[in-house]
Amino acid sequence: MVAPPSSGDAAAPLSEDRILACLAGYFPQTHPSLLLGRGDDCAVLKAGRPLCVSSDLFLEDIHFRRSYFSPEDTGYKALAVNVSDLAGCGARPLGFTLCLGLPSWVDMEWLNRFFSGMAEVAGQHRMALAGGDLSRSKSLHISITVWGETADPGHFLVRGGSMPGDVLFVVGPLGLARVGLAQLEAQGRQALDAWPAACAAHLRPAPQVDAGLMLARAGYNARPPALMDLSDGIMRDLPRLLGLTGELSAVCPEKCTGLGAEIVLPQGRLHPELLRYAAATGKNPVHEALLGGEDYALLGTCAPDMLPPLHSAIPGLYSIGVVTSGGGIECNNAPLDSLGGGFDHFEA
Repeated sequence: MVAPPSSGDAAAPLSEDRILACLAGYFPQTHPSLLLGRGDDCAVLKAGRPLCVSSDLFLEDIHFRRSYFSPEDTGYKALAVNVSDLAGCGARPLGFTLCLGLPSWVDMEWLNRFFSGMAEVAGQHRMALAGGDLSRSKSLHISITVWGETADPGHFLVRGGSMPGDVLFVVGPLGLARVGLAQLEAQGRQALDAWPAACAAHLRPAPQVDAGLMLARAGYNARPPALMDLSDGIMRDLPRLLGLTGELSAVCPEKCTGLGAEIVLPQGRLHPELLRYAAATGKNPVHEALLGGEDYALLGTCAPDMLPPLHSAIPGLYSIGVVTSGGGIECNNAPLDSLGGGFDHFEA
């Protein structure tokens, strides 16, 4: 790690060389998955198994606000949300590229703190930073591409393939990040005192990588679970998992029609901070959990006989219902047609 810059360093003008030198203190140049790392026109990957690849934008005032995201939180979450996509495919993270659009207010002190938060996630998952790009911009713009290898040769998990009678399961808390966002928007970082778990769920989500790998291995000699990263809330993501939104029709047309779900989600499954928030605001806690958004949990389905060993092996995995053949989604014996969807960037 590099030492934090002195006040004189922080005040000096930025340059690409200074930024790259700062970055090099947090991210090593070499890694077992790289034949050639940063510093050339391209990185060269060493790929022995199929690679899973995902990209995400992380934009100021769209995905985060500087008023309550510290620089460390910003760097941490920018990479963590991408790693969560790899977890949703049952992949082991290997590396990433980073593109930064930096506005005029950014200085070396901010960059050191930002890189330290990002390096925390990269270190947890032993990921290489292979390259990227730097530019000036009017607002802070972060774009990351991650890749990882399959848990077993040629094996990864996808959203399609659910069947009627399959168990619907989740790994991780539901709706907690939604509470954290609401409290951070209302109170700023003071919300951390009264809502520590909810704020942490929003500011520093924990990608469920180990769970994804175990789920991929569980499906190696059996019908694999269907799995996805839960980032937009169950009401938005469950139809995607079941193939009700059209994305999976080319992958499994014979299996992606007419499916639905019966969700069973008692309040006892929900985090105490979510229950406290619902009681204080007069909202239905189960509905808040379903609307969710930015949970970065895993949402999946599996054959009923697969659930007991998965439940024993994977901390935080629990059943929330079953897949049906009748179409439509119900929760606790009530239809959810009036509840609306989860998060959508393009809705007002």
